[in-house]
Amino acid sequence: MKLLLTSSGVTNRSISEALVELLGKPITESSALFVPTGVYPFAGGAGSAWDAMTGSRADRVCGLGWKSLGVLELTALPTIREENWLPAVREADALLVWGGNVTYLTYWMRQSGLADLLPSLDSVYVGVSAGAIALTPYNCDAEFNQQFVPDGHEMALATDKSLGLVDFTLYPHLNHPDMEDTTPANIEKWASGIPAPTYAIDDDTALKVVDGTVEVVSEGDWTLFNG
Repeated sequence: MKLLLTSSGVTNRSISEALVELLGKPITESSALFVPTGVYPFAGGAGSAWDAMTGSRADRVCGLGWKSLGVLELTALPTIREENWLPAVREADALLVWGGNVTYLTYWMRQSGLADLLPSLDSVYVGVSAGAIALTPYNCDAEFNQQFVPDGHEMALATDKSLGLVDFTLYPHLNHPDMEDTTPANIEKWASGIPAPTYAIDDDTALKVVDGTVEVVSEGDWTLFNG
């Protein structure tokens, strides 16, 4: 897959141009599936999912002018025949994976079978926050995510690990005014304990990844730790 890993979606012209380059055609000629699953564990999660699709944040992924757009709900897939959802995933030009709880999202990516499919897809994977972290080896939000995991549930056994489909880690929302943990000093402290390079990116930055090669696309601020 070709990857566009973002902090907050397609927030500026540079990231939009990177997406079009990865698609190989205009967004208006491309099909996409939107994955809202990661946001459900939080209070108001259902409303946040709807807002991402239709509200104030829709222009970051869903409202970009796709030729066609569908919703891929990962929690439903284990109970659906593969022939009724797999072709749509294989045919989509892009998978738009929204943010939320990394632990919950990666659990359902595995349970649904999507995690195993990703390396074989020709789609462009557009990850937003948790949707981007999910592909990395380590979850920078593990401690925060833990409080939303049901007591005794198997997903609690690996809250610090993600899918590991790339060889670097990602810390989004660099210097976000409403997130105390996103200061460079705090991110550097976390990164010092991780045996992989860590990209800290703000909401105007994305990582474009093609065949394992990372290119930073930014109109904002970013830092690479342990690089």
